[in-house]
Amino acid sequence: MPHNGFFHRLIRYYGWYTLGFVAFLAALSILEKEGFPRAWIGYMFMFSTIVLYAGIGVLSRTSDVSEYYVAGRRVPPLFNGMATAADWMSAASFISLAGGLYVLGFDGLAYILGWTGGFCLVALLIAPYLNKFGQYTIPDFLAVRYSGRNNGSLVRVFGVIATVLVSFTYVVAQIYGVGLITSRFTGVDFSVGIFLGLASILVCSFLGGMRAITWTQVAQYIIMIIAYMIPVVWLSAKHTSVPIPQVAYGSALAKLSEREKELNLDAGEQQVRTIFLERARQYEEKLKALPKSWEEGLQDAQWHVDNLKRSNASLIEIKAAGRALANYPKDPSEASRKWTEARAYNLARAEPIVAHEEPFPGKTKEASDNKRNNFLALVLCLMMGTAALPHILVRFYTTPTVKAARRSVFWSLFFIMLLYITVPALAVLVKYDIYSSLVGTSFSKLPAWVSYWASIDKINPLVMITDMNRDGIVQLAEIVMDGDIVVLATPEIAGLPYVISGLIAAGGLAAALSTADGLLLTISNALSHDIYYKTVDPKASSQKRVTISKLLLLVVALVAAYAASLKPGDILSMVGAAFSLASSALFPALVLGVFWKRANQQGAIAGMLTGFTICVYYMVRTYPALGGSAANQWFGIAPISAGVFGVPAGFAVIALVSLLTRAPDQRTSALVDHIRTP
Repeated sequence: MPHNGFFHRLIRYYGWYTLGFVAFLAALSILEKEGFPRAWIGYMFMFSTIVLYAGIGVLSRTSDVSEYYVAGRRVPPLFNGMATAADWMSAASFISLAGGLYVLGFDGLAYILGWTGGFCLVALLIAPYLNKFGQYTIPDFLAVRYSGRNNGSLVRVFGVIATVLVSFTYVVAQIYGVGLITSRFTGVDFSVGIFLGLASILVCSFLGGMRAITWTQVAQYIIMIIAYMIPVVWLSAKHTSVPIPQVAYGSALAKLSEREKELNLDAGEQQVRTIFLERARQYEEKLKALPKSWEEGLQDAQWHVDNLKRSNASLIEIKAAGRALANYPKDPSEASRKWTEARAYNLARAEPIVAHEEPFPGKTKEASDNKRNNFLALVLCLMMGTAALPHILVRFYTTPTVKAARRSVFWSLFFIMLLYITVPALAVLVKYDIYSSLVGTSFSKLPAWVSYWASIDKINPLVMITDMNRDGIVQLAEIVMDGDIVVLATPEIAGLPYVISGLIAAGGLAAALSTADGLLLTISNALSHDIYYKTVDPKASSQKRVTISKLLLLVVALVAAYAASLKPGDILSMVGAAFSLASSALFPALVLGVFWKRANQQGAIAGMLTGFTICVYYMVRTYPALGGSAANQWFGIAPISAGVFGVPAGFAVIALVSLLTRAPDQRTSALVDHIRTP
């Protein structure tokens, strides 16, 4: 009965909260109609939501270990499912998933299939057993299950290292999203926006730990789902006259296919693509003539700067020529790398439009098969990575019973489904809107959102439209658009009131903050609980353990914010890397720890090290940003799917080493029987 009373109180509180948020949205809409400045509407959205999250953090502050680590193990399944969905639907899901589908078409569905399929693995293989185990962290489970010499301390340390590396990679992507949103809607520099958003993260997780994060994430999910649905419903009604995007998706896709065929036959489009093809040919000639072409190019660039100075050209022209000279390759080897990339870039832009719904597009059967293999590899990596992500798995420690943990997974999938079945429709509707409204527009009448988003990052513009054939008309081939802005710019693309742009920003911020909160807490708890308390100072008081966790959280947050300010990559790529790392390092040890009694400490350590090492080695060897090359790929598999090699290696090594060494003791067998008993 006490649990029922708590559940009904939560229903009442969040019901009033939802009504209050809708009223707040209506009030801002009225203010906009009355001429209230747009900038202030953006500020009010950002400020109000951050204050709300901080307020929940203050009200939920605690120093109790159980409350701080696992929210007192009393979160009802419905609300834990909502919090898990918010924790899960990070900046990658809210900001980048629709953008990924916009850019990749059919291939982007791998993310939806992999991430949702992963929760099926969570429900079947891991969540109920972790709840029955009843501790605080993933390294806790690994240390007790694979205890032996040193009482499992070595396994615990490896578990902590994997947890920290996986979570850190993931949290950098979230903080990057926070910076993108904050800079867009406050006008501050991107790096400053990162640290402004970080303040909100810290107030919540620093004061109340898992208790504060759980109740904040429920509030954030409500904002996210409202923010996502309004613009996509508007676009659906605008282009199909059906206000239910999931129903309108089919007709919108058919209209997009027709428009793609028209654009492929357009004379202006073909002219622009011919220009890109010619540029690619010029780079090919330069590559063949190396090193002579590099020397001639350097002389030409120097002569151009000197000539402009002699002829008293404008300062703008001289500076532009100076930048071109400074950016010129330093030596023939750098020229070879840069010109190879430039040739590939121009060849890609010279390609005709690939139909959005075409599965595994390729010029040859071999190319198509390679895309199919990468699609399946990515789905597998995302599924196994989902089932091994520490910040998701610890959420199932917070429910009161094993039955509640299973029900919690169901609710998590339900709340994720509400957004995920809408994402493909949003990608198609935005794509059709741009293909039919922006393409064909005069350059003198470009919509305001183009210049606005182009100015966010002047070094690497998020939108760039260049009149390649000098006809004054926008062709699709002249548009370069970063997938990360598709959702954030949707209200402006659709011509919605600015208040909806503010709402989208609030939703995107909620998505990034909710996941960042969970990730930072997971890292700090692993370090404070598993390293400090379990290894360094087992006699530490509860107060000291929580204090250490808070201090570590602050340090990790600042380091992650600095890493995000360096813009290490796009959100979707960073998140994908985190999933491959999680699956390779943790998935085999977790699954065999539950389902194979013979797995022992030596096998777990060897398997975790092998899986993680192979995954990192493959990424470094094949990812250009890390100094690798696509020529080093195995079977043509992209670096984001490195886990497809790390996971089988981890399973094989755990099995082999376990069979070659002493079997676990009777206590370990009894533990496995205990956690597998309903």
